[in-house]
Amino acid sequence: MATTTTEDLAGLRLVHPARRPKLVGDCTLGMLLFLFVEVMLFAGLISALTIVKAVDSEKWLEAVLAQPRLPVRATAINSVALLLSGLVQYRSWLAFNKEEFAAAGKLLLVTMLLGVCFVAFQGYEWVGLIDQGLSLRSTGLAPTGAFFYLIVGCHGLHALAALGALAYTAMRLRKGTLSKDAFGAAALFWYFVVLVWPILYFLVYLK
Repeated sequence: MATTTTEDLAGLRLVHPARRPKLVGDCTLGMLLFLFVEVMLFAGLISALTIVKAVDSEKWLEAVLAQPRLPVRATAINSVALLLSGLVQYRSWLAFNKEEFAAAGKLLLVTMLLGVCFVAFQGYEWVGLIDQGLSLRSTGLAPTGAFFYLIVGCHGLHALAALGALAYTAMRLRKGTLSKDAFGAAALFWYFVVLVWPILYFLVYLK
């Protein structure tokens, strides 16, 4: 019976299986999981708003007519600025992939400026509506004010958080330490903020 000697074992080479490239980076995967939770959050808020409206639509309409009017047109213009920021962010991502880092940095800065303008206008809008009397308990007929501040405020917090992620991305890009995975994760966060807003605008301001 043949025996395996020490020399035979030394001559054997350990063969490691080839590692498959990751389809999605760790940062991007983490962001996708986070955004899945956030989609559920906004879906819950939208469902609650829809149900309350459906329970007594006449009372809801009376409450809307009794409260200060929302700045539909001005917010529509502000919404265009936010949507434009999403397009600029996509151009920045394309430039980064082409290793045009200077152009990517400039486009990223434009994205953040548009985002700051959007958030600043929303804050200005809130101050004006509060002065006009719209509060969490502005009407006893239906909780219109409560839903407005809850839903729009929740989106505003996400916009601020996403701007923070973009600022961190811009800092790493300037230092030359930004990876595609990290850039992609921050971009996904901002895309979420941009794409969820038209739905909220339609449900809160128009419907």
